[in-house]
Amino acid sequence: METATQENLKKLLDELGDRLNVVNRGLLDAEDYDLAKYDDLKMMYDIVVQKGRLSTSETQAFVEELATIRKK
Repeated sequence: METATQENLKKLLDELGDRLNVVNRGLLDAEDYDLAKYDDLKMMYDIVVQKGRLSTSETQAFVEELATIRKK
């Protein structure tokens, strides 16, 4: 997932959704994210993977950050 492609973006968002236990998967539709923000999303993904288990407040913070990166 090192290369910024639409397919990798979808995989990354799907995996983030699983790790963050996102119920509303509409928030993670790859079409709603700009490929130019791929590096930001990849960095978030790497942090989530590295931390493993997140607290409720950490999870909420990541979901809020996803909302700010999402296309308006």
